[in-house]
Amino acid sequence: MKLTKSWLSVACIVGIMTLGACTSSLKAPATADVAVSQAAIDNANSADGTEFAPVDMRAARAKLVLAKQALAAKDYKAATDYANQAQADAKLAQAKAGSAKAQAVSATLQEDIRVLRVELDRAATQ
Repeated sequence: MKLTKSWLSVACIVGIMTLGACTSSLKAPATADVAVSQAAIDNANSADGTEFAPVDMRAARAKLVLAKQALAAKDYKAATDYANQAQADAKLAQAKAGSAKAQAVSATLQEDIRVLRVELDRAATQ
């Protein structure tokens, strides 16, 4: 009976250590995901995401805050999930900013072409 209790104690200790190892193995990816999300938000901000996609940028920042809170609470699964969502929102904001800038350039070029055509028509009729 005493031998069985000893084995049970050893099994419990091994189980707890295994669980601790699993949890700590999730910490590194979660920390990296939060860092990558922060970089994605910084990139989107540099690409004028705040100006052209303010809703997406606010969502990205809010989810990054949640990811950092989950990381501090050692909820690595939630931290990874929030970080991935923040990264997706930041990339969307960056894409929207790039699209809006491209549309502005296109509109400017179209106006320049229109002005040139008017000038050509005026020169041809003189």
